[in-house]
Amino acid sequence: MNDSTLNITGSQVISTTGRGLVLATGAGGAGSQALVTGSTITANTYGASVTRESTLNLVGTAVTATGADSSGLLSFSGTINVQGGSITGAGKGVTVRGFGGATSSLVLDGTQVTGQSGSAIELVNRATAEIDILNGTTLSGGNGTLIDVLDGSTANVNVGASHLTGNFNVDATSTGNFNFDNGTLTGDLVVADGGTASVGLANNSQFTGRMENVQDVNIDGTSHWMMTGDSSVTNLVMDGGRVTMGDTDSFYTLNLESLSGNGTFVMGSNFATNATDFININGTATGNHDLLISASGTDPAAGIPLQVVHTGGGDAAFSLVGGQVDLGAYSYKLKQEGTDWFLDPETREISPGTKVVLAMSGVAPTVFYGELTTLRTRMGELRYSEGRAAGVWMRAHGSQYNVAGASSGVGYTQNQQGMSFGADAPLPFGDGQWLIGALAGYSKSDLNLAYGTSGTIDSYYLGGYATWLDAKTGWYVDTVIKYNRYQNDAKVGLSDGTRSKADYDNHGIGGSVEVGRHIKLKDDYFVEPFAQIAGTVIQSKDYKFDNDMEADSGATRSLLGKVGTTVGKTWDLGEGRIVQPYLKAALAHEFVNNNKVKVNDNSFNHDLSGSRGELGAGVALSLSKDFQVHADFEYSHGKNIEMPYSMNVGLRYLW
Repeated sequence: MNDSTLNITGSQVISTTGRGLVLATGAGGAGSQALVTGSTITANTYGASVTRESTLNLVGTAVTATGADSSGLLSFSGTINVQGGSITGAGKGVTVRGFGGATSSLVLDGTQVTGQSGSAIELVNRATAEIDILNGTTLSGGNGTLIDVLDGSTANVNVGASHLTGNFNVDATSTGNFNFDNGTLTGDLVVADGGTASVGLANNSQFTGRMENVQDVNIDGTSHWMMTGDSSVTNLVMDGGRVTMGDTDSFYTLNLESLSGNGTFVMGSNFATNATDFININGTATGNHDLLISASGTDPAAGIPLQVVHTGGGDAAFSLVGGQVDLGAYSYKLKQEGTDWFLDPETREISPGTKVVLAMSGVAPTVFYGELTTLRTRMGELRYSEGRAAGVWMRAHGSQYNVAGASSGVGYTQNQQGMSFGADAPLPFGDGQWLIGALAGYSKSDLNLAYGTSGTIDSYYLGGYATWLDAKTGWYVDTVIKYNRYQNDAKVGLSDGTRSKADYDNHGIGGSVEVGRHIKLKDDYFVEPFAQIAGTVIQSKDYKFDNDMEADSGATRSLLGKVGTTVGKTWDLGEGRIVQPYLKAALAHEFVNNNKVKVNDNSFNHDLSGSRGELGAGVALSLSKDFQVHADFEYSHGKNIEMPYSMNVGLRYLW
């Protein structure tokens, strides 16, 4: 077609020896116009070619070139608009050739472009082209290249709402400007020495691959560059964007001449071998930039500062996301020395992983004592029956502990809820003042160590107890022995936003002996001084987190002594109904101060020894000779442990 207009609809154009459709310029310099809709064009050398001043519009049309090294479309500085359909060449998908210094225009909207043995789009002969790749367009090159800019050509490429897989190539004489708007590329951009290229990532765009010898890169706050190899960029502008320097198992170097703006660099690391991603800025760096360095369950090489950034100058500031990076047993901060930044081993503090290991090791005694409280508070009920009747009982209990280990630096909050059941009966011999029983129960404790680090302990227990009561003198002795199975689940929130977890089971055994005396005063008041010694031992356990951090929780021991008194009043309402409110106060002391824990090869001591005061109030209520209820509230505060509340309520039935 010369200086002509053509409409083709629902047709087939076939050329077995040459080109299928040619839009050319007439003698007067006017080009041709063609609209091809719902058709197929099949040819040997070129499916269609478009010269300067001509325009080809393809709608829902398949264009194919079958000859060796052929192109589906050939543009001599023409205008081509493609909507839907496909462009296929046995060689290249589209070839753009320079002609008279004019600019070609290529718009691909939802189109499939395939170069079966060559690139999807090729620019040659000093071509200049504006190329729009829009709305789900796909490019495929048999040689792995999507866009090849050659022979002194210039390509201005806009990728919008399309996802491309393959490489961009710019030779030593050419220029490529690639802008992404909600678009992605998975592949490399390689620029030969002497060539020039720029990349813009905007509106949730992502580039996954290497950039080699790229002049300018701009990444906005919604976009992301995922490096897959060492890369070099002359000027990198971070407009709030993110650069991820490969996965955590590969370590790359990003070479820059200048860095500006504000952004985040996600860096992989293996500090056991001192391998890490590295940002090397030979020139000036400005702006504020965050480093999100991958956490690790393994410890770094001892005492060696690890360099992560070098700059040639400028006022850039680098900081760690969250202020630290978690590496095995410790967390490390960033230190600046001149224009370089290092992870500094002198700034270490125990890591969240170590904290949860220490907390899980130290929490079992408070779990044990929280469960034990349900048995001790039954003493008021036993006085009603003077231990002479068999019965069954149940208790629901809940408590909170705030733990601040002064020696280990580990603080956490423990919330415990549980249920206990028991049955007891007087001994059939002796003076009738002995009561023996069995108990069982379950409790769940949730630990919160902040910043996404937590633990859960499910405790199942069985036990037995014996109580001696002397109604005449008021003396009593209460003994308990209890076996626990602890199911432990730990979750660690790490500095890089990931989580690690571990779970393990262990066992414990413990007991308590309490001696006291119920002294009746005038007007049905009473005072009940008591002394108690209780202790538990929890099995040691070796276990491993899924980030390879190893923990050795040694046997945890606790020995708790307590002295105190209860003061109350008894109201006998007749017909077996009795109300007995009371107040109590006690002083408790934890004697054990050497519970050892190892994380990797580092030893720690979880010391919760010290004294604390306890205050409480409750009421024991007998509704009849056979049915009793009870409620109790306690508060305690001490050196390392505060218990803001402990509550339990329950009932007992006698026969």
